[in-house]
Amino acid sequence: MRRSLLRIAAATTALATGIALAACSSDDNDGDSTSATASDGVFPTSVETKFGEVTVDEAPQRVVALGWGDAEIALDLGVQPVGATDWLGFGDDGVSPWNDNSYDESPEILGTDEVEYEKIAALEPDLILDTRSAGEQDVYDQLSDIAPTVSVPEGGESFTTSWDTQVEMIAAALGVQDKGEELVGSVNDRITEAKDANPEWSDKTASVVTKFGAGWGIYPEGDARMDLLVALGFTQTDEVTEMADGSNFYIDISEENIDRADADVVVGFPIGFTTEEFESDSTWERISAVQDGRGIVADDDLSQAISVGTPDAMIWAVGELEPKLAEAAAK
Repeated sequence: MRRSLLRIAAATTALATGIALAACSSDDNDGDSTSATASDGVFPTSVETKFGEVTVDEAPQRVVALGWGDAEIALDLGVQPVGATDWLGFGDDGVSPWNDNSYDESPEILGTDEVEYEKIAALEPDLILDTRSAGEQDVYDQLSDIAPTVSVPEGGESFTTSWDTQVEMIAAALGVQDKGEELVGSVNDRITEAKDANPEWSDKTASVVTKFGAGWGIYPEGDARMDLLVALGFTQTDEVTEMADGSNFYIDISEENIDRADADVVVGFPIGFTTEEFESDSTWERISAVQDGRGIVADDDLSQAISVGTPDAMIWAVGELEPKLAEAAAK
């Protein structure tokens, strides 16, 4: 049950971990006609993962992207996977509306509730990306029997691989580290622009609250939502820091203790509820910041953009969040 819940409700990222990137020699293999490949990359290349170092000897011709957002990042880097997942149900080859890239030939869309090993094997991949996932040993073992598999980094279990580490790992696996650095830089530049335009945020605390089913929760640092607020200059409250154990991206909290989520600015992310339903919930309304007009409720687009956590989606999300945060922080 916990695995299924993680696969459905997980929303990114966490503690950035270092990855070892090494590249030498070159490979001039032409791309496969069914998908764009990393033929212009530098190989062999290696990536450090939770399960050890993975070496990619030559340009992969058939990439299967399983992790949350892996396929979109591969597209950003010029590679079209032959197999991909659509975690948030975007349709249209699983590409989010914030990404302008498209496939020459549609990939096989693979399920997310359970890993479809037979379908993956039938695609005859020479590289599998699973960089933002549950990071389970048995899954890795079965995938690596099919093809070299780049799984989560050390500390990236339970879908907590940070967006920048994810980009770096995929870029390394595809032999295009320079392109990966450019992608990370473009997001960081947009975050810095918003932070510099709002220096008062550095004196403010923030928290992130969600309602999922009948329960409430807080996303601490280590999750993409709170990590983005911290990157923009806000500080996590001492209360939330004390509740977080550093091993997961989610803290259960009872309705009676919802006041522990209070901060200078509180951002709500509904899961399975409309914005209106969330805003009118009596538990949300009990938070002092909300009562004072310092609460923000993300709509579906903003929730999904931060959840998918790819560079294009993150840049769009910053643009959406900036005026809302500025208005709330000024009250």
